[in-house]
Amino acid sequence: MPSLKQNPPMQRLRGSLPKIGIRPVIDGRRKGVREALEDQTMNMAKSAAKLITGQLRHVNGLPVECVIADTCIGGVAEAAACAEKFQRNSVGVSLTVTPCWCYGTEVMDSDPLMPKAVWGFNGTERPGAVYLAAALAGYTQKGLPAFGIYGRDVQDMNDTSLPEDVQKKILAFAKAGLAVAEMRGKSYLSMGSVSMGIAGSVTDDHFFSDYLGMRNEYVDMSEFIRRMEEGIYDPDEFEKALKWVRANCQEGEDTNKPETQSSRERKDEEWEIIVKMALIARDLMAGNPVLEKLGWGEEALGHNALASGFQGQRQWTDHWPNGDFLEAILNSSFDWNGIRQPYIVATENDSLNGVAMLFGNLLTDTAQIFSDVRTYWSPAAVKRVTGHELSGKARQGIIHLINSGPTALDGTGQQTLEGKPAMKPFWQITPEEAENCLKATRWCPAELEYFRGGGFSSQFLTKGDMPVTMCRVNLVKGLGPVLQIAEGHTVDLPEDVHEKLNRRTSPTWPTTWFAPILTGEGAFKDVYQVMANWGANHGAISYGHIGDKLITLAAMLRIPVNMHNVPEDRIFRPSAWNGFGTKNLESADYRACKNFGPLYG
Repeated sequence: MPSLKQNPPMQRLRGSLPKIGIRPVIDGRRKGVREALEDQTMNMAKSAAKLITGQLRHVNGLPVECVIADTCIGGVAEAAACAEKFQRNSVGVSLTVTPCWCYGTEVMDSDPLMPKAVWGFNGTERPGAVYLAAALAGYTQKGLPAFGIYGRDVQDMNDTSLPEDVQKKILAFAKAGLAVAEMRGKSYLSMGSVSMGIAGSVTDDHFFSDYLGMRNEYVDMSEFIRRMEEGIYDPDEFEKALKWVRANCQEGEDTNKPETQSSRERKDEEWEIIVKMALIARDLMAGNPVLEKLGWGEEALGHNALASGFQGQRQWTDHWPNGDFLEAILNSSFDWNGIRQPYIVATENDSLNGVAMLFGNLLTDTAQIFSDVRTYWSPAAVKRVTGHELSGKARQGIIHLINSGPTALDGTGQQTLEGKPAMKPFWQITPEEAENCLKATRWCPAELEYFRGGGFSSQFLTKGDMPVTMCRVNLVKGLGPVLQIAEGHTVDLPEDVHEKLNRRTSPTWPTTWFAPILTGEGAFKDVYQVMANWGANHGAISYGHIGDKLITLAAMLRIPVNMHNVPEDRIFRPSAWNGFGTKNLESADYRACKNFGPLYG
């Protein structure tokens, strides 16, 4: 297997990368007060910028840039100058910092579409905390929710270090804010329409525009046929990709009845078709300058799609090879061109699960797992069927996550962090790790009862002991979108136990055994309740315990969280949420989101 090269980060979609604006605000009184605070205030801004640029990257791997106001902001004129600078420099996130008292509404950031936070220095010499409280009250009163950042321990006036708790909140806010800014103005591309009556396939343009600031783009699946028949793809890349696939994508078992199995000639033809489908889907999303050189200028532009979905079933798959390969390989962090940023492609055009995948991708920079939330296996049921007694993290039951489509090959768990299975940002993945993901995957001929047109489905088993978070966006009539979150772990089962359980369903698809973390109450009383309370047939699974990050992002977008197992001490929402109740946080979240309404509504 030839080594996969590591591609450098690049910007593949139109539009400037959002920057983080930092606003050092100050007591405007001259002749002693302001002058004494200038250096300390500006140094706070520089410290925050150093932290952010040192720790965060954009999802495409490029560095995050910070823009600091030209001067400290002591009043409305300087606030206006800062706002104008931010507008010129594509700032999409606003962080205000100060060690002292300031004139709250005079120095505030009043852009209603920009996620905002205020860091007030916890010191005794000047009232930074007093300003923080006054500023947050002003933002709340004006209907501009802002996140409050305040260190737990008092610092000396000349202490330029950032306490760990302050660092965590700045980074959590900044990463979620960048996710908001990254989505704005981009597209979700529906390749096809509604798959088998799945409600999530009914793309709701009001949700995308009002809550995410995204466009909706649509192409009929017949566009794939047109592009294949008229040669609207890079022929040289096709030959390269096909050669790579034949060398690296190992075929697996054919579970179809011998009399219905496709011939070798037909299977080879299907490989050619599905490789072309992958190229075409990618070009539809992001464009391809090679197409313009071939005389296809319009097609070369693409749809500027940050995420997409492929309908497939049934109008396509009853006649043409399925979309499993295009979904799986695009969602992965590597292909025939090497290691690169994953794409986000939802199977069955389930746009709501596609959005959940997008959230996870923007917050972690990693590829995503898309699965059916297929089966709850109780300890008693596993014992009855296999004779095995579940133990460890699986002891209270497991959920079988499995789907024919876009589980990224990163989901094999063949990448490592500190010696443990992981899914990493593409710029951290080694060629050996990418190759191991490919080696751990088999491509099984499609089950013809489901996919009459054939194709190939990825088959692998996710390694256990990975911290993961499953999430899902659902739409509720009269309420709007809600987000549900379940942190947990992937688990290993003995090989014979896995085989017995897996063969009761479609064994040619990728499997992830998931054990959610239980709290003993509500939807997380037991594993059965997690399954019973899940709002749809699909879930998006991201590496790491990122429920707190998802909650922060949801608050920015005004999407209430109806189910989660994140401890309270990790939850970070705008201070305005406190005004809706501090005891029942789930209820307060609903009321706050309803009160402020969708970010772009």
